[in-house]
Amino acid sequence: MTVIDISPSVMQFLLAFIVVAPLLGALAALLPAPPGLRGRNPDQAVLRHGVTVTGAVLVAAIVLAAGFDHDHPATMQATTDISWIPALDVRIHLGIDGISLPLLVLTALLTFLCALYSYFKLPAGPSPKAFVALVLVLESGTLATFAVLDLLLFFLAFEMVLIPMYFLIARWGGDQRQAAAWKFILYTLLGSVVMLLGLLLIGLKSGTFDMVALATDNGRGLTTSVQVIAVLAIGLGLAVKTPMWPLHSWLPDAHTAAPTVGSVLLAGVLLKMGTYGFVRILLPVAPDGMRTFAPYLAAFAVVGIVYGSLACLALARPGAKGDLKRLIAYSSVGHMGFVLLGIATMTPTGVNGALFANIAHGLITGLLFFLVGAVKDRYGTADLDTLAGATGAALYGRAPRLGALLAFAAVASLGLPGLAGFWGEMLTLFGAYSPAEGLSRPAFRTFMAIGAFGTLLTAAYMLIVVRRVCMGEHAPHFRLSSDEQPQQAPRTADGPQPSGTAGSQPSGAAGSPLLETAGPRTATTPQLADIHPYEAAAWTPLVALTVLAGLWPAVLLGLTDPAVQQLLAGGKS
Repeated sequence: MTVIDISPSVMQFLLAFIVVAPLLGALAALLPAPPGLRGRNPDQAVLRHGVTVTGAVLVAAIVLAAGFDHDHPATMQATTDISWIPALDVRIHLGIDGISLPLLVLTALLTFLCALYSYFKLPAGPSPKAFVALVLVLESGTLATFAVLDLLLFFLAFEMVLIPMYFLIARWGGDQRQAAAWKFILYTLLGSVVMLLGLLLIGLKSGTFDMVALATDNGRGLTTSVQVIAVLAIGLGLAVKTPMWPLHSWLPDAHTAAPTVGSVLLAGVLLKMGTYGFVRILLPVAPDGMRTFAPYLAAFAVVGIVYGSLACLALARPGAKGDLKRLIAYSSVGHMGFVLLGIATMTPTGVNGALFANIAHGLITGLLFFLVGAVKDRYGTADLDTLAGATGAALYGRAPRLGALLAFAAVASLGLPGLAGFWGEMLTLFGAYSPAEGLSRPAFRTFMAIGAFGTLLTAAYMLIVVRRVCMGEHAPHFRLSSDEQPQQAPRTADGPQPSGTAGSQPSGAAGSPLLETAGPRTATTPQLADIHPYEAAAWTPLVALTVLAGLWPAVLLGLTDPAVQQLLAGGKS
């Protein structure tokens, strides 16, 4: 069944267009704008170009999804197979199935929303031309990672995103951006070198780099020792990108320093490349090697769940001077732990849960980073103690719609039933209760119990964040000083810009004269700029999809389950 009937040749063109168009758009962004398209502001023209290109890619991805045969999601569709390097049997092999299609659409959606958001709220930094070009190169590499079906092409696409993200952090980031960018690039490059060795080992020993042929063979052409070495090498590179504890330490620094759209793309799509590699390559190609390492992968996963939650609790406590962006970054370590636990079970239930949790994390954490960026723009800080203690009525009183949306994203992240975050974690824990044959049930049930305990910790720190940021601290009473006047957000040619920019002290910041902690409030608490129209446009799709995936999980599971069943069966449905 397809939503619309599209010929195979058009499907091939759409998939090729989705992968190549952002790269061509990046080259065009660096060229001078044609006279008729410059508008009043050259910077505005290139930002509009970014919105146009990412919008066209999103439309193509939606049409591709509409033309996808949902009755056969385990079959590779829209395939292109062209010889590229005959001496190494490397082919330009593209295709999508029920596993890669949701990730492809998610990437196109988040990149378009980031481009739209940046059109109105460009982060401070060098030329907008370079910014738009880097975002488009990043999109092309990520989309290619989910579409290619050749091991060497997968590696090239996997590496293609590193340089753009490095510059987005290093040139448009905040404090400590250079150190965070170097940490990001060093960790991921070192992991990638080891991963390349594992991919070459599989290709040379099996005689092909074709991922479909390797998945169909299901490891029968590789000895157990080769599979174990390959899983160790490839898994190490994928684990760095995921990121898996204890290889996660680059992530909090990168998220804290990155601009808002950089954090959204890093959490929403780049982390998914690592877990996608586990599902697409290691599970079907080296099942014996995965079975050897599955208990260790599960153990690291549940440690990451608990560790990430405890780190968030430590950051959320009063007086810790915790950064809200850093807290959300550590929460990603815990959420990706659930994804890895589901993959380690090697069961259809667990792997489907992992894929569902991947999509849910991209939607919810992408929304959270958008919201935290908006809060930081308004207050001039993401310090939790400042947000909670020096803001009077906090978000509920000063920007009620923004506060309500932050609370929604927080409860979605903690796995509230009826929202997208619930199903992935539940299916992952069900998969751990009954792992694949050959894996220790007592061990995995222990991991399940630890993971379930992690969900309680997640709920604890998320509710603490909501109480402190949205409601404020209960202990002090705030009184406005006599010279306080409500502040209006200044406007620019590109749209409204929230207050709290560099060079001005944000209202409510530590040491600000706007608020005094003596006696009850004697005047109306000054309002902040609530949700701007461009913010509503960028965030509404994420809210809607979070609710849709929570209330109707069959939309996603109907795509992934047949593909996972066939993948785990070695290409046999």
